[in-house]
Amino acid sequence: MGTITRSFANNITTSGVLLPASLTNNSIANVTAYNAAIATGSMVLLSSQTASNSASLSFTTGIDSTYKEYQFYFIDIHPRTDNVSFTFQVDTGTNTNYNQTITSTLFTAFHNEAGTVTALSYDDGRDQAQGTSFQIIANDNGNGADESLAGSLQLFNPASSTYVKHFISRISQYYYDNFAFDKFCAGYVNTTTALTRVQFKMSSGNFDGTILMYGIV
Repeated sequence: MGTITRSFANNITTSGVLLPASLTNNSIANVTAYNAAIATGSMVLLSSQTASNSASLSFTTGIDSTYKEYQFYFIDIHPRTDNVSFTFQVDTGTNTNYNQTITSTLFTAFHNEAGTVTALSYDDGRDQAQGTSFQIIANDNGNGADESLAGSLQLFNPASSTYVKHFISRISQYYYDNFAFDKFCAGYVNTTTALTRVQFKMSSGNFDGTILMYGIV
């Protein structure tokens, strides 16, 4: 690293700005290792489930203190019933009621196929204020042969015994009336008890599609 250090030292202005000559192909090629204190991070696939005309998909193992963040990815989620909402809820321990208290917020951007309708709006009919219902993350999904949704849900530090459990989701969906919808939902599960389970389902009827669960290092 001595050559690179001297190169930097000879190419820094008095105000601390690096000159272009401080970084060259030769100097970068001489870097053989990074400081071990620099965290690289990774995503670890923990579970993959596929719905086939299923009422719900539940992730009941692998959600613990191993990871501070869990991410769920939704691939081609297709409802069997038209104009329904894609939802989730969580639970603790071995409980399967999926009725934890949630406070949430949700907004939407949309544009129709005809190019005649656009909007960005807060969706106050799908949020919750200390509610225990399944949280809607994409409403009014279409069940046409080519209609589906895709997106993700982030769940932060579910094993915490100190803090509430925050979540963020973003969904791209084919709205039942031929619109592209971009759905944003965020909130928190208002419990300091560790969460161990997550369930996904439609507000009515069954669905198809794949959900992946990753742990984030």
